[in-house]
Amino acid sequence: MLNKGKAKALSLSVLVSFAFAGSVNAQVTDNDIVNDHLTTNEVVTNGLGLHGQRYSTLDTINTQTVEDIRPVWAFSLGGEKQRGQESQPMIKDGVMYITGSYSRVFAIDARTGDELWQYEARLPDGIMPCCDVINRGVALYGDLVIFGTLDAKLVALNKDTGKVVWKKKVEDYKAGYSISAAPIVVKGKVITGIAGGEFGIVGKVRAYDASNGKLVWERPTVEGHMGYIVKDGKKIENGISGGAPGKTWPADLWKSGGAAPWLGGTYDADTDSLFFGTGNPAPWNSHLRPGDNYFSSSRLAIDPDTGKIKWHFQTTPHDGWDYDGVNEVVSFDYQEQGKTIKAAATADRNGFFYVLNRENGDFIRGFPFVDKITWAKGLNEDGSPIYDDSNRPGNPAASSDGKKGDSVVTAPSFLGGKNWMPMAFSQDTGLFYVPSNEWEMEIWNEPTAYKKGAAYLGAGFTIKALKDEYIGVLRAIDPKTGETVWRYNNYAPLWGGVLATAGNLVFTGNPEGYLIAFDAKTGEELYKFNTGSGIVGSPVTWEMDGEQYISVLSGWGGAVPLWGGDVAKRVKDLNQGGSVWTFKLPKKFAQLAQN
Repeated sequence: MLNKGKAKALSLSVLVSFAFAGSVNAQVTDNDIVNDHLTTNEVVTNGLGLHGQRYSTLDTINTQTVEDIRPVWAFSLGGEKQRGQESQPMIKDGVMYITGSYSRVFAIDARTGDELWQYEARLPDGIMPCCDVINRGVALYGDLVIFGTLDAKLVALNKDTGKVVWKKKVEDYKAGYSISAAPIVVKGKVITGIAGGEFGIVGKVRAYDASNGKLVWERPTVEGHMGYIVKDGKKIENGISGGAPGKTWPADLWKSGGAAPWLGGTYDADTDSLFFGTGNPAPWNSHLRPGDNYFSSSRLAIDPDTGKIKWHFQTTPHDGWDYDGVNEVVSFDYQEQGKTIKAAATADRNGFFYVLNRENGDFIRGFPFVDKITWAKGLNEDGSPIYDDSNRPGNPAASSDGKKGDSVVTAPSFLGGKNWMPMAFSQDTGLFYVPSNEWEMEIWNEPTAYKKGAAYLGAGFTIKALKDEYIGVLRAIDPKTGETVWRYNNYAPLWGGVLATAGNLVFTGNPEGYLIAFDAKTGEELYKFNTGSGIVGSPVTWEMDGEQYISVLSGWGGAVPLWGGDVAKRVKDLNQGGSVWTFKLPKKFAQLAQN
């Protein structure tokens, strides 16, 4: 609902009449979205480009000038609704659009930090998000601001007023479904996954007409379920995912198989492919579901026009550790023996970094990117894992009481060598900048059975840090060699995204509250600023009025304090918050640097 206090209504009318004067008709086009990685005066995609590289060609703020950036405004999300703030800002025509916890959306004057409008979804009491009440951002298209809610709806708002244009129920929140990821818009379609893998839902990717919210196609991400496409207003069958049920699932477990594509997707125009990752198979207890359990813990290439799966690559077949395969797939090219390799990279929760051929999904190379991996001994030539069977949690059915299987201590923990927080790729250094964590877990299996809307794990766990000195590690990784060029150790777990720029800089935030800038080549820390609460959002940069700006959300929360076990003790004194911090390099410092 739109907040309509008298003062706010007056403020809204004044701001709309002035701030939007001359730009009220400026809409986000397909061309704007496709070229977002090339433009510097706006950010209209999640990832600073559909391929998700999170790289900006701006270089006014660079290794020589970054020490002179200034905070110019801070905007409070207000109220008691704090918790984790994982959104990435979007900027169009001098207006910033962000989401906040509890499915809220804000439009902010990007020059002053003044609120233009605010929308709050009316969430029911029975929502069941597994990992905090976060939201990771909006999509922009036409004159619409589109986002997903914790009760599994897509909502399209007018960009100038915040009023609802259309609203679509995606799934039933009472069954455990929710949406926390930013949607992606490709060819006029807004495309979203869903969350809920801990509740035995069935993962699906859906495409809707961005202008009116009508369904275009849906693709289940669990083998055995029928896909659909809409033609002439009718929903018709479009092939069973995987061809038929029961190939890699036992009995009827595919009917509640999880594999939620909860993080959202990227898109590669060269191959005309959407890339979505899928979550854990359900339940966690792998002894109940022998087989590879397609298409869980995988990366999928999907046709954006039809929803057909072009190829898949499964990082953790028969996942028994909750190593979701949802992490982002980033398209990039590199040269090898005089040829251009159309590659895609992904850093998995299981601790391995994978480089794939994005044209067909073939495995090119893979290597560990964390210090300790015990669940697998390495990777085969096709990229499949070489399991260490002694580090799979034991079968409860084989125990003396049938209630608890043998526990194992496994690294990484289920929160992953890398979780949702997006990495960045620099076109200048050719390196990926990967936010990662060093931790392990004790994990055991328990009996369980599916019940709609109830947790469906069949496992217990505790998480422990591997080092007293740090958990978080920001790594600069060469995808062609697997070499870690530099690393930055952080006491608390890293949970925010990364930004790389042509100014030879890498930006990220930490739970201690600092926005930090590093030399992209050496890892030298060049700048830090405390925002007052932990940073778990993703920074962006853009140019406005001839000056370069940087913005990031601040607000500690997310999965770590909820699921973190012993690790949660390390962050128990970190304060929640809810704000956007915006910085710029004043013109006079940019001019001095040029002289």
